[in-house]
Amino acid sequence: MSGDKLHPTVLEFKQFMNKHPVLLEEVRKNGRSWQEYYEKWVLLGEDDPFWGQYRNKDDKTDEKGEQKHAEIFRQLMKLTKNMDLDKVQEQVHQLNNTISMIQGGINQFQENKKSSDKPKELFNLFRD
Repeated sequence: MSGDKLHPTVLEFKQFMNKHPVLLEEVRKNGRSWQEYYEKWVLLGEDDPFWGQYRNKDDKTDEKGEQKHAEIFRQLMKLTKNMDLDKVQEQVHQLNNTISMIQGGINQFQENKKSSDKPKELFNLFRD
């Protein structure tokens, strides 16, 4: 029987099956009839949650990832809603001052190290 002679719903069901490779594997593995799944497809429709278990594993992973991202975004929005921006700005300013002090200390340490190395070099020059 060629594809042109098949009923339009059967053609739609074939396309549906091609979108659900896990379902194809399941039918081949468990030996159930295509008719059983076709009838469920006709009754439930292709958007029914029942078919979710047969989606491509990559599709499931993407869907779970999207759900996690959405949850993280909701939590982030909840945190920012409760934030006092004046306090955040004050803390950033204090952190900036602390970093500046640390950088100043490092610079001073490096200058002291360079200046303490120079007399040794000069002393070595006079020894020759």
